[in-house]
Amino acid sequence: MSSQQPDRILPISAVLDRTGLSRATLYRKVARGTFPQQIHVANRSTGWRESAVNDWLKNPMFWSLDDACQRQS
Repeated sequence: MSSQQPDRILPISAVLDRTGLSRATLYRKVARGTFPQQIHVANRSTGWRESAVNDWLKNPMFWSLDDACQRQS
């Protein structure tokens, strides 16, 4: 059995609380590729992978989507 817990999906309210960003700033960063993209959970529901948000929190000034994609490969 794996001891690793599954990745949780965080709603926008939790992401805003953890990061201290405003909603507008969060979406601007997503559009620029300087914050992880949200994933679609249902028709009208999106969220962020907790692991991606945690990675961003470790180094928010220099996080980039390109670096994140390379780490996952």
